[in-house]
Amino acid sequence: MPFAALARLRDDLAQLEAQGLKRQRRLLESPQGTHIQVDGRALVSFCSNDYLGLANHPALRDAASAAAQTMGVGAGASHLITGHHAAHHAFETRFAEFVGLPAALLFSTGYMANIGVVTALLGRDGAVFADRLNHASLNDAALLSRAKFIRYPHNDLAMLDTQLAASTARQKLVLVDAVFSMDGDIAPLPALLALCERHDAWLLVDDAHGFGVLGHNGRGALSHFGLVSPRIVYMATLGKAAGVAGAVVAGAAEVIDWLVQSARTYIYTTATPPLLSATLLASMDLIESGDARRAQLRQLIQQLRDGLAGSAWQLMASDTPIQPVLIGGNIAALAASQALLESGMLVPAIRPPTVPVNAARLRITLSAAHTQAEVAQLVAALHALQAHD
Repeated sequence: MPFAALARLRDDLAQLEAQGLKRQRRLLESPQGTHIQVDGRALVSFCSNDYLGLANHPALRDAASAAAQTMGVGAGASHLITGHHAAHHAFETRFAEFVGLPAALLFSTGYMANIGVVTALLGRDGAVFADRLNHASLNDAALLSRAKFIRYPHNDLAMLDTQLAASTARQKLVLVDAVFSMDGDIAPLPALLALCERHDAWLLVDDAHGFGVLGHNGRGALSHFGLVSPRIVYMATLGKAAGVAGAVVAGAAEVIDWLVQSARTYIYTTATPPLLSATLLASMDLIESGDARRAQLRQLIQQLRDGLAGSAWQLMASDTPIQPVLIGGNIAALAASQALLESGMLVPAIRPPTVPVNAARLRITLSAAHTQAEVAQLVAALHALQAHD
């Protein structure tokens, strides 16, 4: 008997292919960096989130190697059994001190951190308010919490104010990306915090793309704006600027203790390998002393923006390493990405549903490890593509 469900999947995949929406994985055959080997080709990469160039840093390699000799590889258990290693605890303490918050909790991924926080803080009697351009993990966290899920147009604080004022929920939580991952702009965190103060709401700040890049010594978005409040729950991922893996949530001591009791994505999973936390301690030192890297990054961002000023394609407003070039159509974005690939540069085409319909783009991400010559090469290639079109 024919398997109808499998046939429907084939049809759906064919439709994605026709619409220019089918995704394909590339095979990385080298360490992460600005120069990588992908699918047998040597390429200059403008698509990783390794903003400070730490993913293959010798100090991190050495820290990981040394830790493996003394700590082994797997944690072997969840944190609440025997998996909570001294290295995990040392990193949590170091991170909390670094970002100036009372306590911190290590999660395996940013996705798990967001789901763990939102579902632990809210239930059916709560309400979640979320920017429409938030990361998928924040949206999924809101849905899984079973709280009322209310979205507001991107950075529309007047609408958010109205929504918060109208809510009769027992608990209110505003979710926001500190740096929006597909647009690169920075959320108006001071104004958002003011609304949360006015309407007695929590504020969960997902600083996946700001930690290590923004703020004093790379302390992140809260430092960038000088924000301190017990109603802020702060999340940073550790596989981007930090160059390793995992995520960490920081906030009031009571919040962190409650997450240990209630965050299912923390409780019901094996702890991360301790060697990663030992490596993250080395990464924290490099982040704190990394002002020269951040200065190089700012210089490269300005070089790219100056080089593409007035071009036919719209360079979206961003002061961060995420520099999207808006193209519009899916097929056109894929064609531009492929043309850059043929020139030896890897720049991904981002298409719906990750971005809105007719907003397909090239998502350029810069690293402190890039050179001015490499950015100039990218600018020249983009101008050549526009001239050809």
